[in-house]
Amino acid sequence: MPRHRLAALAAAVVVVAAGLAVRALLPGAVAKYAGDLLYTVLVYALVVVAAPRARPFVVAAVALGVSWLVEFAQLTGVPAELSAHSTPARLVLGTTFNAPDLFWYAVGAAVGYAVHSIRVKYLGPPDSRDAG
Repeated sequence: MPRHRLAALAAAVVVVAAGLAVRALLPGAVAKYAGDLLYTVLVYALVVVAAPRARPFVVAAVALGVSWLVEFAQLTGVPAELSAHSTPARLVLGTTFNAPDLFWYAVGAAVGYAVHSIRVKYLGPPDSRDAG
C-alpha cells in the first residue's frame, strides 16, 4: 500500500481510538463535541485513503460536506429510524439534528486540513504509486 494511503489509514485507526477514549473519559458535552470534531477528521482520513493525491483543501471540503450532509439528513428522521435498528447506523448517521455540530465539523475539517498540509509540506506530495 502506498505511503500516503497507509498513513491515512493509520490516522483513521488513531482517530477511532481517540473517539472511543473521548467517549469513555470526558464528560457529556465535551465528549459530544470532541466526537463531532473527530468524526470529520475520520471522514477526512478516509477521503485521503480513497483519493491520496487530492489536495488538502479539496479533501477538507469533501469531509465537511459529508459531515454536514449527514447532520442535515437527521432533519428527515431517516437516520433516527435506521439508528433504532442498527448500532453501526447510529454511530455513522446519528439520530438528532443539532446545529452546534455544524461548527465542530468545520473545526474537524480545519484540523484535518492543517495536519494534511503540514504532512505534504514536510514529506512531499504523494508519488505516482499513490494514484491507484
